[in-house]
Amino acid sequence: MAATKQLMDYDVDEAVDVFALLKSADVRTAKNGKQYIALVFEDQSGEISGKYWDASAEDVKNYVAGRVIHLQGKRENYQTHPQIKIFHLRLTGPGEPADPDQFIERAPMSRTEMEEYINQTIFEITQPTWNRLVRKLLAEFQDQFFTFPAAKSNHHAFQGGLAFHTISILKLAHSVVAQYSDLNAPLLYAGAILHDLGKTIELSGPKSTTYTLAGNLIGHIVLIDGELVRACDPLKLDPQAEDVLLLRHMILSHHGLLEYGSPVRPALREADVLHQLDELDASIMMLDTVVGHTEPGEFSERVFAMDGRRFYRPTTDTPQPKTD
Repeated sequence: MAATKQLMDYDVDEAVDVFALLKSADVRTAKNGKQYIALVFEDQSGEISGKYWDASAEDVKNYVAGRVIHLQGKRENYQTHPQIKIFHLRLTGPGEPADPDQFIERAPMSRTEMEEYINQTIFEITQPTWNRLVRKLLAEFQDQFFTFPAAKSNHHAFQGGLAFHTISILKLAHSVVAQYSDLNAPLLYAGAILHDLGKTIELSGPKSTTYTLAGNLIGHIVLIDGELVRACDPLKLDPQAEDVLLLRHMILSHHGLLEYGSPVRPALREADVLHQLDELDASIMMLDTVVGHTEPGEFSERVFAMDGRRFYRPTTDTPQPKTD
């Protein structure tokens, strides 16, 4: 029977014995011509990878994303990245955990708390066009918005991560508006709520998250711009009117650079602020995760989304990122 520890509770070189969810399972071919499965295991403590070598056709059939498994192995580091050296892997049996939901990492806020914060902020969007568009689009994607992750990996890649990421940006936006009162607060809040809403179309959902066909071919920025334009018709709004164009620009420019997927660069103060806050929140979440899983006095694994840098966790009694 598996121990009570979770995936990220194990130290390097420690024997691992857990139940976990297969978040992803990609069949690949090794240099010797034999196939193996590149696995990502997940539970509520986080996720970690492992390779199942010499996989048979039966293994490929059994070990697919969304299945709960029993894993025995050893925690290792490969080129600074944590992984599991697999000794034994099997599907769970009768009387053992089988519900994927109990292994999915979740946002640190409840759905009710997140809904209350978003709804309260909508009242602060006092410009009628932006308020109506935000309400219309949130109503259409309500369930997905509060359950989807904000990404397949890297930042806020957990159930409810999309709404939690949005709320984090809104909290930062409220502080920025308090400091710089001449900013257009309703525009900033409306842009923040809608900026990543396209991920409800780009991603498949919180379980074994993958990119949809539309996500791969078009991407969340253009997807939600299309939805916003479409929403103008029943609301009898002109998508070429200045107020609508301002909100569309907030969404279209929020990645900041063309090479990062934005069709245009920020050309409004509020758009540039949204981009900076989006970057800040995503970066801090990534750092919280890697530094939280690093021993004091050690450097973290390389964070490729942050130029491959490694980050040091001090041994002093400074507050450290929470990982639960």
